[in-house]
Amino acid sequence: MRKTLLSVALIATMSLSASNPFFGKYKTPHETAPFSEIKIEHYMPAFEEGIRQNQLEIDAIVKNRAVPTFDNTIVALENSGKLLDKVSSVFYNLLSSESSDELMELSKQVQPLLSENSNNIRLNTLLFNKVKEVYDNQERFNLTPEQKMLLKKTYEGFEASGATLNDADKEKYRELSQQLGQLTLMFGQNALKATNAFEMVITDEADLAGLPQGVKDAASLAAKQKGKEGYLFTLQATSYGPFMKYSSRRDLREKMYRAYNSRCIGGEFDNLENVRQIAATRLAIAQLLGKSTYAEQALDKRMAKNQENVYNLLNQLLEAYRPTAIQEVRELQGFAIGMEGQDITLMPWDFGYYSEKLKDAKYSINDEMMKPYFPLESVKKGVFGLATRLYGVTFKKNSKIPVYHPEVEAFDVFDKNGKFLSVLYTDFHPREGKRAGAWMSSYKGQWIANGKNSRPHITIVMNFTRPTEDKPALLTYDEVNTFLHEFGHALHGMMANTTYESMSGTSVYRDFVELPSQIMENFMSEKEFLDTFAAHYQTGETIPVELIEKIKASSNYNTGYACLRQLSFGLVDMAFHTINAPINDDLFVFEQNALGKSQILPSVDGTLFSSTFSHIFAGGYAAGYYSYKWAEVLDADAFSVFHTQGLFDQNTAESFRENILEKGGTEDPMELYKRFRGQEPSIEALMRRDGIIN
Repeated sequence: MRKTLLSVALIATMSLSASNPFFGKYKTPHETAPFSEIKIEHYMPAFEEGIRQNQLEIDAIVKNRAVPTFDNTIVALENSGKLLDKVSSVFYNLLSSESSDELMELSKQVQPLLSENSNNIRLNTLLFNKVKEVYDNQERFNLTPEQKMLLKKTYEGFEASGATLNDADKEKYRELSQQLGQLTLMFGQNALKATNAFEMVITDEADLAGLPQGVKDAASLAAKQKGKEGYLFTLQATSYGPFMKYSSRRDLREKMYRAYNSRCIGGEFDNLENVRQIAATRLAIAQLLGKSTYAEQALDKRMAKNQENVYNLLNQLLEAYRPTAIQEVRELQGFAIGMEGQDITLMPWDFGYYSEKLKDAKYSINDEMMKPYFPLESVKKGVFGLATRLYGVTFKKNSKIPVYHPEVEAFDVFDKNGKFLSVLYTDFHPREGKRAGAWMSSYKGQWIANGKNSRPHITIVMNFTRPTEDKPALLTYDEVNTFLHEFGHALHGMMANTTYESMSGTSVYRDFVELPSQIMENFMSEKEFLDTFAAHYQTGETIPVELIEKIKASSNYNTGYACLRQLSFGLVDMAFHTINAPINDDLFVFEQNALGKSQILPSVDGTLFSSTFSHIFAGGYAAGYYSYKWAEVLDADAFSVFHTQGLFDQNTAESFRENILEKGGTEDPMELYKRFRGQEPSIEALMRRDGIIN
């Protein structure tokens, strides 16, 4: 009887394996993920098998009796876990871009398994001893610079994951890392659910005062899709942003602002305790590893090196930009009083509204004037075309590549010589299963093995304005800018050309990764670029020279306030990650103290942005949000070369590709930057671009 039961179980397992698309090669173009074949029940068996195979690979390295070498230890470790990576890339990408209650629940089961597997590898004493032996004797192996960097990162990765701890502390590390994984997962899920939970339905036309027809059309369509009467407004960026910018109903702007900035404060999706626990757990891990703060631990592997250098940058910018920001707010306050004919105190829910009105008054330009020239399909051609002019790459839609949602498109990307370079997925519009914001990721990385350059599968995901019943998707200026930003990340991934996947593409220091994305934004105000795609969606008229001149003239509008807003995020991030004891203070007070001089408008009781600050509490930017400003210094300085040599200068573009985009994390980023630029960057180029200095 027992033999029969075992046979039945074995047959069932074999049957499941045979039907599981994760096992074996994908039978799709470029072996892309076969999304339509992947079911919820396929994930857990694939994760479990991936972990089992990964452990066998690690055991083989440990049990190898040969003297540890770069190949039999470091490369073998680099090449382990392929099935696990394959499953994880699909699972976690969909968890962000096409999530569901089932995926979210499954993630709570998967996260501890992955944390345990990672800890089993990083805390394996015998494995670490082999890695250390190779590291200590690396001069024997005649390594290339890329191999030396892989060895360095491998060794330091073990160190940072507790490999040098004693047995008792290793167990503490296991517990803390498991706990941190669950906390960050819950934080992100709460933020998504809280965003989706709020709806404001308007049925009285008077309550739509000030809203452009396009915004009303989008809200009307959203209501219809939900089976509601009237106009539906949500906390999704494409709904919330336009409402705050155009609604002349100050009471409703306040309602939306308070709803947006009180998400995850109390109630079903409360994140306050998660914030405390995430900060405390990171601190505990850092102190276990001999560091005084989490920032000290994290910044050791960044260009900034230490928290003093981060604060030096933030305070330098604060001192330089604050006077301009104060003047901008004073001007806006006076404008608002004049516009309303009465004294009002400018509040955070007023800034976007009056700012848009003042911009229109000063420069005769606003989003509604520009949107007709930015239909999504034209913008795609423009952004893709920019890559063609700079790097010679071309894009061809491939309908045979499976996608995870009907709105997603997949492209074959070809190099200037017609050789296949990458797959690119594009996903532009908000859905309830998609988290807020915009990002680039990959379903498969790039590496070179056995003479074959295995090319990557890259995705860019955004939350842009949807088409309405009678208009195509017309993007705002900021949305086009966001497209350029994420596309810059995509180029970094698509042009990767390294031997080892773990150092390929965007696998670079956090404060270097934003350079390829932010440098692309510089093209947005350039006539030569806009002329290549910006045409009226109805008449086909090319964007007028006068409008481009207005875009250029207004490019530094409120630049001081915008800088201080970014600095405020960086300061709050650093405050949470430079603590040397768990936070016992009221989090509202803690956040206010952290904001300091970066805050100019009045604070609002009951609001907090930390409770949904997913970049640092659910993403990879902990003690790293300053990276955006750090990279702005780099991108302003780097783009000055394009300005000097010519916007589409082939030599400059090729140098940027060879020294930045292709190299990934194979060398120290400052050395790569200097190889392109010829010198270290300075803050002056950024201040000059922003009009702070002449």
